[in-house]
Amino acid sequence: MTDYAAPLKDMAFTLAEIAGLEEIAALPGYGDATPDLVEQVLAEGGRFAAEVLAPLNRVGDIQGSRLENGRVRTPDGFADAYARFVAAGWNGVPFDPAHGGQGLPWALATALQEMWSAANMAFGLCPLLTQAAVELLQAHGTEAQKRLYLPPLVTGRWAGTMELTEPQAGSDVGALRTRAERAGDHYRITGQKIFITYGDQDFTENIVHMVLARLPDAPPGSKGLSLFLVPKVLVRPDGSAGEPNDLRCVSLEHKLGIRASPTAVMAYGDNGGAIGTLVGEENRGLEAMFTMMNNARLAIGVQGLGIAERAYQQARAYAAQRVQGRLPIGGGPVPIIRHPDVRRMLMTMRAHAEAIRALLYYTAGCLDRARRHPDPAERVRAQARLDLLIPVAKAWSTDRGCESASLGIQVHGGLGFIEETGAAQHYRDARIAPIYEGTNGIQAGDLLGRKLMRDGGAAARAFFTELRETTEALAAAPGKELASIGRALAAGTEALTRATDWLVETGPAEPLRAFAGATPYLTLFGTVTGGWLLAKAALAAQRRLAAGPDGDAAFLEAKRTVARFYAENILPQSRGLAAAIIEGGDSVLALPEEQL
Repeated sequence: MTDYAAPLKDMAFTLAEIAGLEEIAALPGYGDATPDLVEQVLAEGGRFAAEVLAPLNRVGDIQGSRLENGRVRTPDGFADAYARFVAAGWNGVPFDPAHGGQGLPWALATALQEMWSAANMAFGLCPLLTQAAVELLQAHGTEAQKRLYLPPLVTGRWAGTMELTEPQAGSDVGALRTRAERAGDHYRITGQKIFITYGDQDFTENIVHMVLARLPDAPPGSKGLSLFLVPKVLVRPDGSAGEPNDLRCVSLEHKLGIRASPTAVMAYGDNGGAIGTLVGEENRGLEAMFTMMNNARLAIGVQGLGIAERAYQQARAYAAQRVQGRLPIGGGPVPIIRHPDVRRMLMTMRAHAEAIRALLYYTAGCLDRARRHPDPAERVRAQARLDLLIPVAKAWSTDRGCESASLGIQVHGGLGFIEETGAAQHYRDARIAPIYEGTNGIQAGDLLGRKLMRDGGAAARAFFTELRETTEALAAAPGKELASIGRALAAGTEALTRATDWLVETGPAEPLRAFAGATPYLTLFGTVTGGWLLAKAALAAQRRLAAGPDGDAAFLEAKRTVARFYAENILPQSRGLAAAIIEGGDSVLALPEEQL
């Protein structure tokens, strides 16, 4: 497995030109995000990822986490790395300084999450869920819960989990059976949860479990779920540790990838019920949990980016040193990076990594504006854009991450199928990301049902207006390269608009036919959005080049070339996706179930 180096130059460029970090830094509370500080944070984050986390990636895959005498033991070096992570303050970057955070933008925190995921995806899952738990408590916690739990969660001294899934209820959370009984000022929780990431570990002295459960008098289905904060170790009113709570890790799953991350089966209430406190209101737990889930979905998209970048770096390094075959123009054996088909694969991996980075940083910028913009109308607009893009950010990014990891194996040839190279681990690790935090099919259904049909396509059409503005800017820009990008973006936007109009018209009367195209629609949406953001990057690179030499000419010219490659090789897929959405639903539904 090759070393990891954070792509700091592209990260900084994308934060500046796509996320709009200068504008974000001007929002209330973000004044500390100066260019010098951002550069320092990125550099130090890259160093920590490369020197501390990346060397443990292979170790964690080989050793895995294990359950010994009722206690989870993580692989060698992981607990020490986590202690260093907390000591350096990385967990609290985007959170309120009043609780021990650093008060920096989510856009910058997203760049750091990319580093943790690329360097060591299994490690990065622990802070990912802790940060999501912080978001949940900030939005829905009582003042007492915030006082007791936010400071240790923000700093990372304690960790958080999200607990929905049960053996009989996978994605159907309405079928959950875990019970909660009222007991004075608290509740007693009994039941079992499965697939709980970092349900137990040896990193922290306490773990704060966010558990969905059902009260005895609750209505059926998802409307009868309540959310409870259930600590591993009970917390006294002064914040000190009390007795162990009535919960335990029963077993750990044996997984395809992310083996260092302990995926636990958790049992509650072996001895009368685990003590928990209500978060939010009774029977409105799923609503509160969505705050945590949406934060985690953006972060899972970042995992897709991290794997795409790591697989690309490894494939590029291997292709540059592997000498094999001759070019069709003659000559002796050459490094395989010179073969056109290997170049095609590497360019596809690079273009997808840069497009995913742009999408995720842009989405995080929407989050910052929705939280901090002083104009209420701008906050509403940013929130609408954030809601629209979250399912795309999660699903499209993780699907492309899997694709890039698979291409990375292909670049290695037979050696890619051998574990010692490390290319196979990237693919195995990547494969979970399209599944957890709501499968990508669920994300596609969310995009279509909740985001598109609910408002008749209004938010989507407002978004498409910005795509057309970029197309016009490309048409007016000098040079054939930008014009070529503009023509491809215009065709992609037309295909996306046509598919959107058809779904909005067809969905109410023929929902099954419309939902048969949900996943192709999300793929189309992500593909065109990625092309749009790379086109914006190309325009920004052109502006910087026109402003005069600054030592980055080669980097800026490469940004234009990558955008053109994407426009000419990936964006044309949009026409086929639109056709599948509009014309393919009948055949999806045609066969009887017994013939499937």
